Amino acid sequence: MTWLRPLAGFQLPAMGLGCMGMSEFYGPSDDEQSLRTLRAAYDRGVRHFDTADTYGSGHNETLLGRFLAGLAPGERAGVCVATKFGIRRTPGTYERNIDNSPDYVKSACEASLRRLGLDCLPLFYVHRRDPAVPIEALMESLVALKTAGKIAAIGLSEVSADTLRRAHAVHPVAALQNEYSLWERGAEAEMLPLCQALGVAFVAYSPLGRALLSAELPPTEQLDAKDFRRQLPRFSGEAGAHNRALVAEFSSLAEGWQMKPAQVALAWILSRQPHAHVIPGMRRETHLQANWDGARRTLDAAQLARLDALFAPEAVQGARYTPQGYVGIESPQR
Repeated sequence: MTWLRPLAGFQLPAMGLGCMGMSEFYGPSDDEQSLRTLRAAYDRGVRHFDTADTYGSGHNETLLGRFLAGLAPGERAGVCVATKFGIRRTPGTYERNIDNSPDYVKSACEASLRRLGLDCLPLFYVHRRDPAVPIEALMESLVALKTAGKIAAIGLSEVSADTLRRAHAVHPVAALQNEYSLWERGAEAEMLPLCQALGVAFVAYSPLGRALLSAELPPTEQLDAKDFRRQLPRFSGEAGAHNRALVAEFSSLAEGWQMKPAQVALAWILSRQPHAHVIPGMRRETHLQANWDGARRTLDAAQLARLDALFAPEAVQGARYTPQGYVGIESPQR
């Protein structure tokens, strides 16, 4: 397995860090603890940090900016900071509106640059698509930012194969970010093969199934009252019980292979997909080294086949989002 992989002009370790949970969605967070985690990740070799303007209504970018400010200029130059725009939310709510208008693209970029303390964003994603704005027009807005030196590379998230093709025809798309894990395999039908054919890096978010695949997540009803997983169909009721039974079997497999479940989940993605990167979210240092080590493991053909069968798409129950969560998503809404 190739550990260093291309992304937005960098050659990076295949595991990055998703920063979303350091600001909201998973219960209370601690900025100083988060900063220690970011530094520990960098010290272990992580060079890809993923955020978005909507995470904590700007808080997440500001937090990451504090970490970046502590790096030497030469160190910062080797870091791929990826951020996203397009979701507008009232602070503290989950409801969202999608904005891809030219004025918003420009203002969102300027605001992200300010919060992150950067002169140029290494990777700027369209977080969600507004179908009222043609993708060609949206790409032209992004190309203008690149020409102005405000962004270095363009990314898309949760779009359809048609959108990716049309966007790539206007200007090369550096990365596509979609949910992908053992229990969410919708990207395998079209998006993963298309990205490989076009030379687009595939960035898998929630590669640990929002922590369920770690086999360490408490029962859903014990999660913090503000933890958004309490609302997700895959975590609750009969679907939740069914999926946890799958994870229990998965955990037994991992134990037999002398690996932690989270390590197997990361190794499965990177062993199967040579153009993929994973960005597990970690708010604390606790699991950092284990995940880093697991992402570097290679699973053999028999192990991959066993996991493919256990987590066949039809084996997982429940939708991955609530109806509101699907706003702006073009990829299959399973």
